[in-house]
Amino acid sequence: MDINLITYQTSLPMNAWFYCFQLGRQRESTAHAFQVLNGLLVRGDWDIAIRIPLGVVPAGTGNGMVKSLLDSRGQPCSPFNATLAIIRGHKRSLDVATISQGDTRFFSLLMLAWGLVADIDIESEIYRWMGSARLDFYALQRIFGLRNYNGSICFVPAPGYESYGEPLDLEKEVIVEGESQMTSDDRPVSTREYGYRGPKVDIKSLNWRKIDGPFVSIWLHNVPWGGENTLAAPDAEFSDGCLDLVMIKDCPKCSLLKLMTGLNDGSHVKSPHVSYLKVKAFILQPGTRTDDPTKGGIIDVDGEVLARGRGAYKWEEKSLMSYGKLLIKVDQGLATLFAPN
Repeated sequence: MDINLITYQTSLPMNAWFYCFQLGRQRESTAHAFQVLNGLLVRGDWDIAIRIPLGVVPAGTGNGMVKSLLDSRGQPCSPFNATLAIIRGHKRSLDVATISQGDTRFFSLLMLAWGLVADIDIESEIYRWMGSARLDFYALQRIFGLRNYNGSICFVPAPGYESYGEPLDLEKEVIVEGESQMTSDDRPVSTREYGYRGPKVDIKSLNWRKIDGPFVSIWLHNVPWGGENTLAAPDAEFSDGCLDLVMIKDCPKCSLLKLMTGLNDGSHVKSPHVSYLKVKAFILQPGTRTDDPTKGGIIDVDGEVLARGRGAYKWEEKSLMSYGKLLIKVDQGLATLFAPN
């Protein structure tokens, strides 16, 4: 089944509670969490609505958020354990990433991917009948037909990661705050003049670093698990004010194949072909494929397509944002989740 994203804006607090308790029941649990989070944060009373704890129950083939919550207490990822955690009512805070492009804002709980991981996640939907095996099956196809993408990333490293990249003078960079290509009629509900606008941070005052492509994959993670069998960012924490960046640049296909087999236990981050660091803010400038400059890539947020470049899979379909520069900032502990004690 294809997932058509609907950003829920509830008009009454009671409605918000209802949606929170429906997470993951019919579709991918992380996709529902994404929808509900954005619905809460576009409300006029977002500062009250965001205090409502979100309950996540595993469904579909993703479930990275609920896997992370249950695994943090050594519990198996199952609907029973997730439901029991909600009933018991123990809570924990969670960072929220604000993704900005012009006046457009979207909010993320789990991850953002561009390159190999995004291509596998989104393009493999044609094999959805295979269940979770579709990801492994399509990963092999993408590795043997490997794509590299031009582009660049800028980031504010967390303490201890300042050696990555080159220093950047942000005064010379074009910042994304005014770059949306959407008209007022195209804007989704979350871009209008009410609701949460993201953290107030003077990004030009931060110590930015830059890395130029080509890239095989860029993967930003908010929690350790990307799926029930994918320990994407083993050092990620729920509320540390950082995103974990997993970056792959030059990597032979045979090494990449071995690297991907390490995703189930997190050992992939120890590969010499992987750069793994924590960042406090991030700018993505996606580009075209190195083998075909007429084709762009896919930007995947929490299992949903945020943007598609020209010539990418289903690129003719309308996206939430344009395939261009994105700014990502982190709110430490903004959301609340039901979690095992």
